[in-house]
Amino acid sequence: MVAAGATVAVLATALGAWATDTGPFADRDSYCWGAWQEDGGFDLVGDAGFEGPDARSRTGSESAPTRQRPRGRCTVELHSSLTYGSGGKSVQDTTVTVAYGPAPKSAKRRVEWVAGYLGDHAMPLPGGLPGAVDETHGLLVLPKRCDTADGRPTAVTLDAREEPGADDPATPDLGGSDAVSDLLVAAAGKGMEAAGCAPAKPLRLTSPLPTLPEEVGDVEQGPACRIPGLDPQEDVDEDTARRLEYQVGAVTRDLQSCSVVVGRSVLRGERYDKGFFDALMIREPRLTALLHGVTGDRAPAPGWRGTGSLGPDQYIVRAECAKRPTTFLMLGPSAGEDYFTAFTGAVTRRLGCAPVAPAPTGGTH
Repeated sequence: MVAAGATVAVLATALGAWATDTGPFADRDSYCWGAWQEDGGFDLVGDAGFEGPDARSRTGSESAPTRQRPRGRCTVELHSSLTYGSGGKSVQDTTVTVAYGPAPKSAKRRVEWVAGYLGDHAMPLPGGLPGAVDETHGLLVLPKRCDTADGRPTAVTLDAREEPGADDPATPDLGGSDAVSDLLVAAAGKGMEAAGCAPAKPLRLTSPLPTLPEEVGDVEQGPACRIPGLDPQEDVDEDTARRLEYQVGAVTRDLQSCSVVVGRSVLRGERYDKGFFDALMIREPRLTALLHGVTGDRAPAPGWRGTGSLGPDQYIVRAECAKRPTTFLMLGPSAGEDYFTAFTGAVTRRLGCAPVAPAPTGGTH
């Protein structure tokens, strides 16, 4: 529903959640602080957002950020169903959540939070906007004028999930990564307006989102992400080695990612892939600011350059690289120092700066 005036805004806040396809608000459909207008170009809040023709409903709830409390949240839920001629039925239960606020304070949690948005299939937002999106998630770091009182950057995140079916996991369909970037930037603009820190020139997407450089790769056919030394197939049993897959994500001077998973086994009743490790390099200044302070002030280990820590399931180093502070990350249950050394070495060679890790001397991953 459109927050067209103070009365509607008060009612929306008081109700907390409302149905927008029926009732008195049927002709006033907008969400996320007025960012997403019905039939305003966003599939999510138009007819295209429904995957089935039956039992359609769309509900929303929100709390807007303010100058006094610059945190906010909005949620949109969609439900529909489709009955097949055979009598079977598919049901859509999609939830999209946008959050406005700073990154988590805990260093470990913050690293996991950042990696969750920048790794795997995520690609950087175009036009120099500090953020990244994939088909179901997005992160945008706001201008410095929106930083919190303690100096932490404020960000807007988008997360979509689908209730899984009886047999298979389900992935929400928001219209692709470009649609997610449009939703994210629009919500960020309205959030900044509500919090009183909007820039004079609104944030805009000036070009299409870059595409993934390649499809999912098979680790049995070569090193993960084509990086020498990332050879996890040598350290696992034969069955796991056959199921190892990697995804090359962004490969720019500001962001690089490599994700490795163990593909799910339907025969074993596994519903999801299992994370092996995620590796990231972050140099974009506002994204790097999200991780300020998490590496401490000591070298990770003898022979390493920069500051940080190594293991057991989170490796992080911050060092100067090509005249800019750069953060290297590796997370996951199978992250290891040799893998991390191989990844950081490949990145520093590509960027043209000194290695952060000492020369490998052998050993186990």
